[in-house]
Amino acid sequence: MDNAKENVGRDETIDKLKKIRVKSLRLAQRLGQTASHPAMAQILYRLGLTEQLRGGHVDAFNFNHAWAMAEQLELAGKEPLDFSCTIMVLGKSGLETNQVKDVVGTVNGIKVRLIDTPGLLPLWSDQQRNRKMLHSVKRFIERSSPDVVLYFDRLNYHDRNSDDELLLQTITNAFGPSIWVNTIVVFTHAASATPEGPDGVATDYNRYVTERSLAVQRAIRRVSEMMLMNPVALVENHLACRTDRAGRRVLPNGLVWKPHLLMLCFASKILGEANELLKSQNVVLERPYRGGPELLPVTHVLTSLLQPKAKLKLPLEEYDIDDNTLDDNLDEVLESDDDLNYDELPPFKPLTRSQVAKLSKSQQEAYYDELDYREKLYVKKQLQDLKQWRMMKKMEAEAKEFTSDQSTGGEAHEPLPVIDCPVPDSFDSDDPVHRYRFSTNQVNVGPVKSSDTWDHVDGYEGVYMNKLIEVMNKVPISFTGRIKKNKKEALFAMEVTGFVKHGKKKETTISFDLQQIDSDIAYTIRSDTTFSNFRRNKATAGLSVTRVGDALSAGVRVEDKIMVSRRSQVVMMGAATTRGSNVAYAGGLEATLRDKQFPLGRALTTMSFDMMACYGGFLRSWNAKSQIPIGRFTDFIGGLKLNNSGEGQVSIGLKSTEYSQLALLALVPLLSTILTRLFARFE
Repeated sequence: MDNAKENVGRDETIDKLKKIRVKSLRLAQRLGQTASHPAMAQILYRLGLTEQLRGGHVDAFNFNHAWAMAEQLELAGKEPLDFSCTIMVLGKSGLETNQVKDVVGTVNGIKVRLIDTPGLLPLWSDQQRNRKMLHSVKRFIERSSPDVVLYFDRLNYHDRNSDDELLLQTITNAFGPSIWVNTIVVFTHAASATPEGPDGVATDYNRYVTERSLAVQRAIRRVSEMMLMNPVALVENHLACRTDRAGRRVLPNGLVWKPHLLMLCFASKILGEANELLKSQNVVLERPYRGGPELLPVTHVLTSLLQPKAKLKLPLEEYDIDDNTLDDNLDEVLESDDDLNYDELPPFKPLTRSQVAKLSKSQQEAYYDELDYREKLYVKKQLQDLKQWRMMKKMEAEAKEFTSDQSTGGEAHEPLPVIDCPVPDSFDSDDPVHRYRFSTNQVNVGPVKSSDTWDHVDGYEGVYMNKLIEVMNKVPISFTGRIKKNKKEALFAMEVTGFVKHGKKKETTISFDLQQIDSDIAYTIRSDTTFSNFRRNKATAGLSVTRVGDALSAGVRVEDKIMVSRRSQVVMMGAATTRGSNVAYAGGLEATLRDKQFPLGRALTTMSFDMMACYGGFLRSWNAKSQIPIGRFTDFIGGLKLNNSGEGQVSIGLKSTEYSQLALLALVPLLSTILTRLFARFE
């Protein structure tokens, strides 16, 4: 009898889960979304998993049947959709309200209740005001708690003097840590221009959004002491925002933000209903994007996989000709007999500027042509001397190693090169980058300098250590560790890399990377194998496995480099990663055309095409960059970037070693900004 009641209860639960599935699919169709939407896929996966645990069966036929049923109900319009959602809005000052308001409306036939609250202030002196306001909000929602909470912040403005974590802690103290379980982080002004990076170029939009999102998400995890990864939505209501054919506003990344935000809100409410249904059976569904699987996004794993690994070398191979500083086809340039040797040229006396000014125009051109020709031969002679010097040093080191092994049978300890700190674009003789020049040792230790400091006297936030060992005098293994610490947290990272050669044309790099991400640790194992089919072709294939918490990601990477001629080369690459049901692909094609007199000429043109497919979206971008010599001392640099979102960027620049007055052009945008603000103030 008890078994019969249990079976009946189980069947009723499965039927209710199927109705929730149909309801969620109807919501997706009303919002113009598909089942591949990340929030929708999360709902279907959680509901299907729970139904299987309850003894049900879920397959593609059941899903197609539920989708067809939802589509039929929407077309008929006879059965109303029994769904409503209550949303509470919290955010920093700027929200246009001074008191708690309750607004009820309909969106796509769905009843939505919005609880609008006054804006919060981030400064420490304003927290008392924030606490009073939050307690009034808490009293207001005691009658009916919200299904979803939207926490608003501006994407294009981040005040370093404000403490976001202090504001989030005030919210946590008022409502309790559970307030963050149903919270969605929303960034406004999402179509604004991104800030400039250290190199003066605007930061990539997707990268900037990811950085801002991670900063807020980590702060929420710290104040709530819960392993949450709150979903993030972007909002833009400016009239200048780009729209699609239906009049819906589109963000720079090609996303139509309004249905996406509504889908996230409704998905959280649906999973809440499923949790209430299954609470008596001790089964709890997770909210969208919650927990460890999103601590390291698939796109981040994919981007890391596309980056090539640095090649390790033994101390005896430091002088090897096969080095990145000399291209694979440099021998053809050095061995060409088209020109004379520099030592065979007749004597030449350089003229001063005053002497050159007295010459006629034709004589000046002839003088500069002769000067360029001699400079070309002199650089060629330097490259030949460098090649010969490296060969001699390598032979000397091999002979010394052989003598040492014959006499003592031990290993010859060669001094290791010191790892230099990156030199900033502008520095003086007192800059600390010149101080930590440790003597050669088997262990290299140095500081980690912060890039956000103004004073060059301090600003160190960590320390690194590197040690290179040799296994059987054939396999170099590098151990690298890094610790970064500030007032709020301490982060560490470790990497072990090994390099193995399989003959002259095959080599494999294996690495194990350990990196701390908040309270979790990311483990990555990667292997890359490079082989040369013939002289002008190099191919690379790699595998990668990453684990963060309970989430496991696997990826594959391929790359092929073809030297078409001495001047041109083509690089093709592609990668794919997978985590659960999420699969991301990326690829690229890059063509490079060098100067006719490469490696002596300065002309260079690069064109590339990149693509990425992830989370149901497809991103494409086209890039072109060219450097054209103008005269003997000046180069013109131009760049063009386009993407499938309809956005583009054009950049032009001049680089000169003769006309330093060009630096004064940097005052033009500065003066323009000052004048614009002055006129705006007067108006």
